Amino acid sequence: MQLAAIVVSLVLTVVGVALIARAVAEIYRFVRLGQPVPAGSRTDSPRQRAITLAKEFLGHTRMNRWGIVGFAHWFVAIGFLTLPPTLAQAYGQLFKADWTLPVIGGFVPFEMYIEFIGLMTVVGILVLIGIRLLNLPSRAGRKSRFAGSKAWQAYFVEYIILTIGLAILALRGLEGAIHHIDGYQAAYFVSYPLVLLFDGLATSTLQTWIYFTAMVKIGTSLIWMITVSLNTNMGVAWHRFLGFPNIWFKRNADGATALGALQPMTSGGKEIDFETVFDDEGEEAVFGASQVEHFSWKGILDFSTCTECGRCQSQCPAWNTGKPLSPKLLIMSLRDHAHAKAPYLLAGGGKTMEGEEKASAEALKDVPAAALAEAERPLIGTLEENGVIDPDVLWSCTTCGACVEQCPVDIEHIDHIVDMRRYQVMIESAFPSEAGTMLKNLEKKGNPWGLAKKQRVEWTKEVDFEVPIVGQDVEDLTEVDYLYWVGCAGALEDRAKKTTKAFAELLHIAGVKFAIMGGEEKCTGDSPRRLGNEPLFQQLGQENVAMLNMAFGEDDEDPATRKPKAAKRIVATCPHCFNTIANEYPQLGGEFEVIHHTQLLQHLIDEGRLVPVTPVEGLITYHDPCYLGRHNKVYTPPREIMSAVPGLRQQEMHRHKERGFCCGAGGARMWMEERIGKRINTERVDEALSLNPDIVSTACPFCLVMLTDSVNGKKNDGQAKESLQVVDVAQLLLDSVRTPPSDPAPDPASTAEPEPAR
Repeated sequence: MQLAAIVVSLVLTVVGVALIARAVAEIYRFVRLGQPVPAGSRTDSPRQRAITLAKEFLGHTRMNRWGIVGFAHWFVAIGFLTLPPTLAQAYGQLFKADWTLPVIGGFVPFEMYIEFIGLMTVVGILVLIGIRLLNLPSRAGRKSRFAGSKAWQAYFVEYIILTIGLAILALRGLEGAIHHIDGYQAAYFVSYPLVLLFDGLATSTLQTWIYFTAMVKIGTSLIWMITVSLNTNMGVAWHRFLGFPNIWFKRNADGATALGALQPMTSGGKEIDFETVFDDEGEEAVFGASQVEHFSWKGILDFSTCTECGRCQSQCPAWNTGKPLSPKLLIMSLRDHAHAKAPYLLAGGGKTMEGEEKASAEALKDVPAAALAEAERPLIGTLEENGVIDPDVLWSCTTCGACVEQCPVDIEHIDHIVDMRRYQVMIESAFPSEAGTMLKNLEKKGNPWGLAKKQRVEWTKEVDFEVPIVGQDVEDLTEVDYLYWVGCAGALEDRAKKTTKAFAELLHIAGVKFAIMGGEEKCTGDSPRRLGNEPLFQQLGQENVAMLNMAFGEDDEDPATRKPKAAKRIVATCPHCFNTIANEYPQLGGEFEVIHHTQLLQHLIDEGRLVPVTPVEGLITYHDPCYLGRHNKVYTPPREIMSAVPGLRQQEMHRHKERGFCCGAGGARMWMEERIGKRINTERVDEALSLNPDIVSTACPFCLVMLTDSVNGKKNDGQAKESLQVVDVAQLLLDSVRTPPSDPAPDPASTAEPEPAR
């Protein structure tokens, strides 16, 4: 038995080590096929990146949001990293059954650690196996987060871990028996029952069992190694290694998710300047991604790291409403395509922008036929076109960020989707036709509806106080506390204008000096950018930045401080405007201090400058706008405003805050028809109606429109009560503030200057 165990183990070791070394080299070369990234963008602050990695792994900060799953996975992950000494001991036991590790062998704290982690690895993997079996696609169908995952790979990895964990505990029991421990000892506090079980066996029998169990442990480990080496696209296994660099190279060194700002378009690791890119030197520029090798090397690493856990899929509003987009399946498709195409690319293959082959036939003669066939597949194409990603998948995304928020290994799904959209829009002009109207209106009139700019100020005639306009009523913004960025919807859409007027009246009541840009304000460019029209975003953004810098008196410096006289403070009622100006305009040279209207209103309540006194009766539930919540982490202010309004009873929907459900308007979906599956806004309203609320509130004009449309439809069908309202929190607050109390309250420090919330 001993000889057989040695031979089997050593043969598997030689094969396994050789194959794993080859696989690591392949993956390294494979990832390097991606485009370079801007210098320093993924390697800045190395110390902070190391701290972030340690926090995310040791704290399991993403996994632990899933309760017992995170707890179980933590022990499995720690076991994988810290139990290799037991593998080394097993090798020694092949040659001498009672062999122990030098120095640490017999060290009681070490042996107690092995016992505990060995046990918890077994318990942890049993929990994970149980969770998978209870949520099989055959049971839950599309609702299973494992739908579409490669089941055999998951089962293989899980049962390998279980086998190794059981082998560790069995060896511990055999070791205790062969060392003839005298009674219970702390070093065997887990395996002591096994020690008692094996204690009566003859020494030769114990030796045979140790040889056999050591071979099982080593052989199982090496079979795993060989299998994953032959399947370099096996994310459920490779994420154990690739997750570490993927987290270290994440977009933000401080650990923040890849949400908020979109990344500028790059080619060859440099940002594209659309004023010069079409000159002769820009002919080879890559616009977005039309081939898998057009993604950055971080993108290729993202694809390879996906563990197919399906957390992104379970939270995706598109997938949950019957649409073909699953963030998990999209990443898996890109990964499998990239791996299948890799031999062709590594041989020098690839296409120019004109579709000509870069490599000679001689260079490609040894490339497998399967890789050559894969290279011919269009990245975006229908099933009939043999495309990797179906157009309906690409255009179903609302860029809500749920996938990025939930991914335990920091995959940046939205960036990759938008890169593919950019090529489709800019080069192929292939996008939903309805969005074309929005783009034309933005180009001609600066707003999605194509209305005249004078209509941006029509709402000011409907309030009974003066709304100053920069350049007309005030010379510049040095005369006011805030610029109120009204936004296209807030100025031009009837339902959103109610929010605009309510917020402006609240500022007036609180004595906050503010002004608007009026007709000079243009769309911030959120929708065209997320649709994929980067040049239009830059055009609109640059015009707005230049206008804002002038309005803030950028060149009008205070001689004492050499700084602009006006603090660049902007308040916005639209989270999309808020996000774009705060997070994306710095890419265009616009550095502004931007807050959302709920943040300012909360501050004014805290300062006593707004005092809600009139009760607003009823049950209210709040819908988190994606671009306010997940993208910018503003969750508390709207809820505190509602808490300050007397009479309201708040109740959260099942999906809220980080797991909030999209209204369906983000990612330029506001301007596209929703033809597949259930409407996303209907799904969200159904969730709200399950609480039987009197009021559904939100803090975004897009959300307000989408939720109102669905509620009105439900009212027409008799599925919602006629009294149900959909309102912005500013409207609620105004209803409570507007009517003075019967006994006037003392003046609450009306001269205090509000500090903008951050």
